[in-house]
Amino acid sequence: MNTFTTQTAKPPEQVIGRTQLESVVVRFAGDSGDGIQVLGAKFAAATALSGNDLATFPDFPAEIRAPAGTTYGVSAFQINFGGRVIRTPGDAPDVLVAMNPAALKVELPALRSGGLLVIDTGSFSERTLRKAGYAGNPLADGSLEGYRRIEIDVSAMTLGAVKSFGLSQKDALRCKNMWTLGLVYWMYDREREATAAWLRQRFAKQPNVAEANVAAMNAGHAYGETAELSGDLVGCILPPAPIAPGLYRTVTGSEALAWGLMAGAHLAGLRLFFSSYPITPASPILHILTANREAGVETLQAEDEIAAVCAAIGGSYSGAIGVTSSSGPGIALKAEAIGLAVAAELPLVVVDTQRAGPSTGMPTKTEQSDLNLALFGRHGESPVAVLAARSPSDCFDVAVEAIRLATRYMTPVMVLSDGYIANAAQPWNIPDVSEMASFPVRFAEAGRGGDDFLPYRRDPETGARPWAPPGKAGLEHRIGGIEKGADFGHISYDPANHQRMVDERASKIAGIARDIPPQRPELGDEHGALAVVGWGSTYGPINRAVYVSRERGLDVAHIHLRHLNPFPANLGRLLAGYGRVLVAEMNSGQLVGLLRSRYLLPVEGLSKVTGQPFKIEEVQRAILERLELSA
Repeated sequence: MNTFTTQTAKPPEQVIGRTQLESVVVRFAGDSGDGIQVLGAKFAAATALSGNDLATFPDFPAEIRAPAGTTYGVSAFQINFGGRVIRTPGDAPDVLVAMNPAALKVELPALRSGGLLVIDTGSFSERTLRKAGYAGNPLADGSLEGYRRIEIDVSAMTLGAVKSFGLSQKDALRCKNMWTLGLVYWMYDREREATAAWLRQRFAKQPNVAEANVAAMNAGHAYGETAELSGDLVGCILPPAPIAPGLYRTVTGSEALAWGLMAGAHLAGLRLFFSSYPITPASPILHILTANREAGVETLQAEDEIAAVCAAIGGSYSGAIGVTSSSGPGIALKAEAIGLAVAAELPLVVVDTQRAGPSTGMPTKTEQSDLNLALFGRHGESPVAVLAARSPSDCFDVAVEAIRLATRYMTPVMVLSDGYIANAAQPWNIPDVSEMASFPVRFAEAGRGGDDFLPYRRDPETGARPWAPPGKAGLEHRIGGIEKGADFGHISYDPANHQRMVDERASKIAGIARDIPPQRPELGDEHGALAVVGWGSTYGPINRAVYVSRERGLDVAHIHLRHLNPFPANLGRLLAGYGRVLVAEMNSGQLVGLLRSRYLLPVEGLSKVTGQPFKIEEVQRAILERLELSA
């Protein structure tokens, strides 16, 4: 784990020969076997250690193993970093590092005009050009005239750098990503020591492989220092970002969710039982929690999605906090069992890492299309609480909040993440869990006050029923999916009782609104010409677009929702204070429909369903269009 401690940001010393920049967007792209994600992750870690703020966007190919050199197999990693607060991975890259022709063909349209291209010419051959769909060689046909270019035979350079380590040519070429990383480290004045230490640990049983990779990285760095390329390749320096002092590390959404679940269970005084079935992009949570069994975490990789959620419910019945996770297809399979947890009124946390659908859809691409599924995707009247994380680091706090609400209200809580949040990374100020507010669970006690145990007598404040794990005399009660009689919990088919229980379960969820903070704008005033509303991973592009718009004097605010069921109690009044309300979401308008029906307001939608996050420019353009129409 790479951690770094920040102090109050100071301007960097001027470095002779280097250009000072406020922020840079770099995109690495190559074949899925080129180690692009490792390259990007190590550059992100080194950038965090340097004191810059950052946001990343790993962009995986959907094919498990596409033919090498084809456009279907292009893997990319984008990072936006600099000396200011960074909210998004950036719009158009300033620099594109293309490791083969397919990467150049797929990613070039995103590069800004006049941007810098770093190209591995050693991967360009008649065969690879043909596989990428090129009729001719773009390096020679004038199609790259609008860009600055650095053409390097990275393959040959790498083979030369690692020749003395006795690797096969195939294994030697696997060091290309480290040679490239060394070059980019030089470009942005990054330290190499942490990466070298990681390589030696990663390949501890293959020391020649470790040292070959270190040598390749050092050779790429030395090339940047010594090559004279007519000023096209210049070193840059970026000031440290104004980040609050503290101990930081880079964190992905999956990591933060897993650690938040562990912290939430600790704060509740409970064991954490996590049961899941592997599915992209939700699987890393299972991997991370399984590696933390020494922290008291119990995990189960079930044989299917239904078994996973049922086991998690059993964990909650036993007195642990049961958690399960999946993506959209798996959440659909879990629906009946989630209804069981609603009927039995047991705490359960369900993590949905959304991906592009329907059905298998585009499993490695991001989307926000499961909101209606989370709210309504069960039979019968079965409301659950729904939360959404807005960024990788926010996943930690949302996971803690999910466990707090699930245990306090004896209900399932759905946590919505998505593929972008799960895989993206940003600096995270590591909290001191001992200083966080605890919410210890109190299990039911037999014979309290001399009364018989009433398993469905509700807490007058929360509406929750008592939690009575099995095995304690005097707390025997019926459990299961058949409707229970109020208070006593006997099986009941009485019509009036069913009406009462449905109403009480709905009232319990609605009452959560009294236990969450009032909604406030992230930016802007509580009234004005326009509010841009978002939820989940749209936070970054909306926030930056609104910030830039306000800097230009536009009357616009940003409202971002964490609690999606129930909504904050003041949300309707807040939205009514704006002349226009625009909702930006990566679906066809699901939150738009909810807000319209709930508050009877003429809410407008900005929808995107491409498998890619919003760009700042897209939201800015929509803001300008609405305000010009309002003028």
